[in-house]
Amino acid sequence: MDAADIDAGRERWQRRYDAARKRDADFTTLSGNQVDPVYGPPAGTPYPGFERIGWPGEFPYTRGLYPTGYRGRTWTIRQFAGFGNARQTNERYKMILAAGGGGLSVAFDMPTLMGRDSDDAHALGEVGHCGVAIDSAADMDVLFDGIPLQDVTTSMTISGPAVPIFVMYLVAAERQGADLSKLDGTLQTDIFKEYIAQKEWLFAPEPHLRLIGDLMEYCAAEIPKYKPLSVSGYHIREAGATAAQELAYTLADGFGYVELGLSRGLDVNHFAPGLSFFFDSHLDFFEEIAKFRAARRIWARHLRDDYGATSEKALWLKFHTQTAGVSLTAQQPVNNVVRTAVEALAAVLGGTNSLHTNALDETLALPTDESAEIALRTQQVLMEETGVINVADPLGGSWYVEALTDRIEAEAEEIFERIRGLGHDGSITAGILRGIEDGWFTAHIAEAAFVYQQALEKNEKRIVGVNAHTGTVAKELEILRVSHEVEVEQKRALKARKQDRDPVRVKAALDELVAVSRTSRNMIPAMLEAARAEATLGEICDALRGEWGVYREPARF
Repeated sequence: MDAADIDAGRERWQRRYDAARKRDADFTTLSGNQVDPVYGPPAGTPYPGFERIGWPGEFPYTRGLYPTGYRGRTWTIRQFAGFGNARQTNERYKMILAAGGGGLSVAFDMPTLMGRDSDDAHALGEVGHCGVAIDSAADMDVLFDGIPLQDVTTSMTISGPAVPIFVMYLVAAERQGADLSKLDGTLQTDIFKEYIAQKEWLFAPEPHLRLIGDLMEYCAAEIPKYKPLSVSGYHIREAGATAAQELAYTLADGFGYVELGLSRGLDVNHFAPGLSFFFDSHLDFFEEIAKFRAARRIWARHLRDDYGATSEKALWLKFHTQTAGVSLTAQQPVNNVVRTAVEALAAVLGGTNSLHTNALDETLALPTDESAEIALRTQQVLMEETGVINVADPLGGSWYVEALTDRIEAEAEEIFERIRGLGHDGSITAGILRGIEDGWFTAHIAEAAFVYQQALEKNEKRIVGVNAHTGTVAKELEILRVSHEVEVEQKRALKARKQDRDPVRVKAALDELVAVSRTSRNMIPAMLEAARAEATLGEICDALRGEWGVYREPARF
């Protein structure tokens, strides 16, 4: 790019920066020196390829979505939490919010993630253990008791039964007296990544996509601020994918959901801003920063060039980041504080919009109050003490970072072409569905995980406390244990709730839900009525299992 174009871009950026709202804060170094809000080539200097880097707030958004960077607003501290029953988790949420958390992120237990009630035989021994147990809208009432849902952004990490869980959240908000059109938050809903990596599905892909399309339509019309789909790379990376695979598979899934919205007749400029993303931040510091920068650039270009988006917000890739759970070790677990801080810093330097930091004891159990507080304080130290929020994309222009950004983008583009080649019509969706059916994604992830494990066993890659520096004076940690009484009490409360509700109303609502599933009508209103009647998650999912069947992954060797 020649000097005149770069200088014109700087002037455009300056006008937008001057017009934007900034935080009332001290933007100086620890020594008191003023820093500029962004840095770039000196005036009058050409920079080959600068159009791929650009200025913050301008296409292709490599350097961030906003001209102000974090000077406008910092990332949202959104700590993922959930354990035991709704009352216990409600107490943890209030602690997080009181300590400075900016939003909530709900972790559900395994029965809930699989669309099962706590009294289901499949749930035995699992209730409340890896997240909170939610059986009906009454549990949602308790989960958010004293937390005004109209004023707090709420993320829910669940995919298979995401839609019935979402309508239970809506019922809880209704009972609080909230204006549902004002609700803000994110529902994961991403079923593609379940078949690719996490394996928490209910039905075959097509019925799940039907529900997701209905949800997209409903939110676009009724709850415009709420993001009905968070496309997740986190679980893909945790399963063993490389950074490039995580990026490419995740964005390909996102393109698939864009194609779903377009197939429903939705305007891409209207629904695309409701798509958000969820990435892993791993330990290779610069590679992760490059991955985040490349993600924004790839998404903006494809939305504009392939899917016809014209509005700025439709081109924006907004993403939440969680530090890498798979990087944490049971050996010398206090070292996990350092790992998490490095990963969180990479996410921030990559321009994340919200962030969860893992707790040091998560390889052993759910976090204790103390370890959860350390994880929260890790973000606050980065935000308040390091100065990283003063400058937008401070590593932009680094030869190393730009080369990594270009390389990971090129790898992702190559993977997109391979996915398109899998399908019968050249679309991303057809390629994804065929790749799921053939085990293409899982095979490539397994190969990447195997290569990394071999490198560890040969000491070519090193993990402190595992295959390097293994001596320690550390004592055993006290960990959080979920009592068996949680399951006993949850089942007792569920039994009482079923006895107190109107069985005629529940049956009528479930029958109507099944009837609607046999038509092309949107299923959300019927499911919402079932939740209002206190139909349970298991009952709603079982009604649809009876209609759509249960998906079982083909055996592969």
